[in-house]
Amino acid sequence: MGDVCLHVAGMKTSERCEEACPLPGLGKETAVIKGALEPMATKTRGTARSKLSDYRRKRDFTRTREPEGESAKSTRSTSARPRKRASTLHFVVQKHAASQLHFDFRLELDGVMKSWAVPKGPSYDPSVRRLAMEVEDHPIEYNTFEGTIPQGEYGGGTVMLWDRGTYEPENGGGVEALREGYARGDLKFRLEGQRLRGGWVLVRMKRPGRPQWLLIKHRDEFASSARDVVEEEMTSVVSGRTMDDIAAGKKRASSAPRRKPAAKKSAARRSR
Repeated sequence: MGDVCLHVAGMKTSERCEEACPLPGLGKETAVIKGALEPMATKTRGTARSKLSDYRRKRDFTRTREPEGESAKSTRSTSARPRKRASTLHFVVQKHAASQLHFDFRLELDGVMKSWAVPKGPSYDPSVRRLAMEVEDHPIEYNTFEGTIPQGEYGGGTVMLWDRGTYEPENGGGVEALREGYARGDLKFRLEGQRLRGGWVLVRMKRPGRPQWLLIKHRDEFASSARDVVEEEMTSVVSGRTMDDIAAGKKRASSAPRRKPAAKKSAARRSR
C-alpha cells in the first residue's frame, strides 16, 4: 500500500490531523508508516442476537426504556415470525448527553446498527478528521429511541434523534461492499439524511485496544469548510425538542423542525 499516515490512508504527510497523533511526541503532526489499516480480527456477520449480547448485558431493561431488540422478543414466543427486512439500509445520529456530550453514529448492517461514539460530532469540512470510537452493536429498533436513560444505567443521560435517513456504499456494490469496507477498516458510503448528505468515510486507525476510527467528509457538492452543522442544528429531527426539553420530559413539539437542505459547494471535487 505504500507510505501512508498512521491516522488515515491517503492523507498527505504535510497535512495535520485534528485528533492527537498516537505516536509519542508528535502531537498533531502526522506520522508515516507502512500498512496503516489494521486487519479485522472479528467477523462482521453472525446472528443479530449474538451480536447484541454485549448491548443487553450492559442494560437493565426493567429500568431503561431502551429497546431490547426484536430478536430477544422472538425467543420468548414460538409464534413470533421473523420480519422481512427491506433492502434499504438506514442510519441514525443521536446526540447523547451522558458523562460527556457526544454523538452516536449508527449504520445498519447485517441486522444490527454498527455504532460509533463521535465526541465532537460530524463535520462537513473534508480537512477535519473526527475521532469515532467503535462501541457495541445496537438493535435496529434503537433508530426510534429518544428520551432519557436513567442515571446509574449504562449511558445514563439524555438522547436526541439528531439526524436519520438512508445510506449506501459510495461506489456501488451493495451490502457486500459495505461488509468488505467495514472488515478492511475503510468504509465509504453516501448519506441521505435530513442534516447529513453526500459521501463520507470511516477509517480504522491502528491502535491497540478498543477500535478507534476517523469519520471524514469526502469532497463533493455538499462539503463545506464554512458550515458547522453541529452548532447549527440543536433540535430533534423527529420531535423538534431541544436537549433541555427532552431532559425535562416536555411533550413533543406541535410540528417537527423544518428540514434544511445541506450546504452545497459549487466548485467541489470528489476525494479519492
